[in-house]
Amino acid sequence: MRLHGRSPARLAAEYGVLIALALVLSYAESLIPAFFAVPGVKLGLANTVAVFALYRMRGCDAWVISLVRVMLASILFGSMFTFAYSAAGAALSLAVMQLVKKTGRFSPVGVSVCGGVAHNAGQILVAVFLLETGSLIYYLPVLCISGVIAGIAIGAVSGMLIRRIGWGKDGRPR
Repeated sequence: MRLHGRSPARLAAEYGVLIALALVLSYAESLIPAFFAVPGVKLGLANTVAVFALYRMRGCDAWVISLVRVMLASILFGSMFTFAYSAAGAALSLAVMQLVKKTGRFSPVGVSVCGGVAHNAGQILVAVFLLETGSLIYYLPVLCISGVIAGIAIGAVSGMLIRRIGWGKDGRPR
């Protein structure tokens, strides 16, 4: 049986490699001390894998990889609160990136910037809900700026990987 031109074994291997890479990047980022004056600001290194998967695989593949990474990273390096914030951010980010990419008007950098801002917006919405305070909305402009900066960096790296790694949506080397 073949799934979109890929054998189940190949698809499992692709998922495994990308999920492992995303987990390593999540762990590496957790070791970086918070040197930003604003709490909660991170680069989002694991989002490089999400952007790559969005461009080089099917959309549902990117969703599986991203959500499995969020679950495993929360179990290994976080808590239930970490999971709630990360899952909301990742889901909103991936949904926005998928929509923006579909327009064909944005490069991987533009797609990543939109995803970075959406990720932070998703996390703020969860924080407002969990902490039952609307005052956290005032924190959103700061996080939007950090989302743009991180999105540019992640998008640039992702764009280079997308161009250099010849991996088509059908799972076959180019």
